[in-house]
Amino acid sequence: MTVRYDPDGVYAVLADLDAPCYIVRNGDRIGATAEPPVAGGPLTLLAVAGPMPSTQLGESGFRGRHGVAHSYLAGSMATGIASEELVAALARAGFLASYGAAGLPPERVERALTRLAREIPGLPHAANLIHTPHAPRLERAVVDLYLKHRLRCVEASAFVQLTPDLVRYRVAGLRPGPGGGTYAENRLIAKVSRAEVAELFLRPAPEPMVRALFDRGEVTAEQVTLARLVPMADDLTVEADSAGHTDRRPLITALPAMLRLRDRIARELGPAAAPVRVGAAGGIGTPEAALAAFSLGAAYVVTGSVNQACLEAGTSPAVKALLAAAGPADYAMAPAADMFEGGAEVQVLRSGSLFAGRARRLHDLYRAHAGLDELPAPDRRRLEAKVFRRPLSEVWRETADYLAEHHPEQLLRAEFDPRHRMALVFRWYLGQSSRWAVAGAAERAGDYQVWCGPAMGAFNDWAAGSVLADPGRRRVADVARHLLHGAAYHRRLTQLRFSGVRIPAACASYRLPSAPSAVPVAP
Repeated sequence: MTVRYDPDGVYAVLADLDAPCYIVRNGDRIGATAEPPVAGGPLTLLAVAGPMPSTQLGESGFRGRHGVAHSYLAGSMATGIASEELVAALARAGFLASYGAAGLPPERVERALTRLAREIPGLPHAANLIHTPHAPRLERAVVDLYLKHRLRCVEASAFVQLTPDLVRYRVAGLRPGPGGGTYAENRLIAKVSRAEVAELFLRPAPEPMVRALFDRGEVTAEQVTLARLVPMADDLTVEADSAGHTDRRPLITALPAMLRLRDRIARELGPAAAPVRVGAAGGIGTPEAALAAFSLGAAYVVTGSVNQACLEAGTSPAVKALLAAAGPADYAMAPAADMFEGGAEVQVLRSGSLFAGRARRLHDLYRAHAGLDELPAPDRRRLEAKVFRRPLSEVWRETADYLAEHHPEQLLRAEFDPRHRMALVFRWYLGQSSRWAVAGAAERAGDYQVWCGPAMGAFNDWAAGSVLADPGRRRVADVARHLLHGAAYHRRLTQLRFSGVRIPAACASYRLPSAPSAVPVAP
């Protein structure tokens, strides 16, 4: 038997998560070993922790339903930032990832679906469906593509109500189960932050909406019947303090409340309804944060911000460098482009960009004035010189040309509503700022809109001095592996602490390698 007493040796035993760990005393020395002490020998057993591989974190139901090795989802970062390369890399490593289809035209989404089917045939992956109340035809076109390409998992985000096309995706995949009941071929992961929205996904699809789909020939009579027995979602992601659109709710209050809601509705529906798993998103940037989510009852964890700085992310090297340098407080709330008039906000990176302040100023001007013609001359000159860098009349002509082709009803409204026209011009800046960031437009570096939350700063602090500190060596599968392996390591430490073991300071944190190295991963 080998007993390790030195800090590095003890850490090595603790970190071998595929083997058990025994904490023993030998005289006045306390050590660790992977072998049980012999009865009657010189060693006194103080505590034991069984094998704790990262593949045991979360719920096995999530892993089985999605065909992955880990209870982990890389969430869909819009405009293809969660790229085909990112999705494929994680799929090959046994993780689920969602392609960032939001904000992309249907033809670009179709190219991504075709590429993923070619490069990772048979491997689980998902794509995003974002609620677009201002452009329902776009939502319908994307669902058409998902059904055409037999995409079997969709991550739905920003929905405040169910829409016919979201319900169509779910119900069109229903069929009788092999042993009775209902099987949903089209899996749905819904991202929510409010209880009233969560309840829509925890219950079956509204029967009038399903009946209307049947009347249009979009689902079968059998599927109408089966839809009464299946909740809208397989999985419900509780979004806490995250990047982009966020209510900035603390996970420690949001997740338990959503679990109680899930359990209450499950009791109402009865045992015939399939259980909905609840996962956690927002702030997952360190092993300790991932473990906290699992300890609160999360079936799976979702990452976002930390993936954006990885090599496979579909954004520019300039943005990745900014993200890799971000600290714990380098974030701000700014007006959202898609819901500018209503005052909705998104969380963005503040360090290295003037976007948040400039976007807030645009919203202040929008609230204070009835149209572009009423802007004070000094404000208009400042906007044209510093923010838009071109005459506002020119911005409006470009915006009007786009609307005429894609959203003629918006153009008609703007012709009669000067304030709406002003909002559309201001939204031009908000929309372009994210595109400049993705493209790495050097001349607009001060205007980059980078959706980001505090998980990024926490990750950078944890990764300092390691192989993951350099964005040029930061691979998305390595990030996922180390986050979960580290969470499993800290789970072992927690169990030992609850047994009364004092963990030496040198072993109290999971250690990232300073050079590339393999992390145990289930096949």
